[in-house]
Amino acid sequence: MVRGYNRYLWIRKGGKNRRRGKNDNEETKRELEYKESGQEYAQVVRMLGNGRCECFCFDGVTRLGHIRGKMRKKVWVTAGDIVLCGLREFQDEKVDIIHKYTADEARNLKQYGELPETARINETAVDIAMEGEGSDDDIGIDFDDI
Repeated sequence: MVRGYNRYLWIRKGGKNRRRGKNDNEETKRELEYKESGQEYAQVVRMLGNGRCECFCFDGVTRLGHIRGKMRKKVWVTAGDIVLCGLREFQDEKVDIIHKYTADEARNLKQYGELPETARINETAVDIAMEGEGSDDDIGIDFDDI
């Protein structure tokens, strides 16, 4: 190899910008997907890793969710997201995450009566737990006594 010249230039696939990927963050309006038989709406409680998460389905059961391969590394699912899950006939405790709803789509589903009124959109389990503690932050120190 001569300094400043690479004779194997055709082997390279591109530079830093190629590794970054394209920025396809165009918010396109898409049609709202409703649940069918064998499907259920759920909220992600926490991420477990390896494409799995704990989902609270709105039929009242907490199940282990598995992000389908088509969504992996393309659609980022986080705690608090509203998702559409496919129920398994042979494993009742596991579901497959089919679709992730944006906050606007989840609000529309709630407005149309598809989601229960108790559903919290864009709130994680930590937010719910913090709200459950109450606003009493008294730790026992009273500065009037000092």
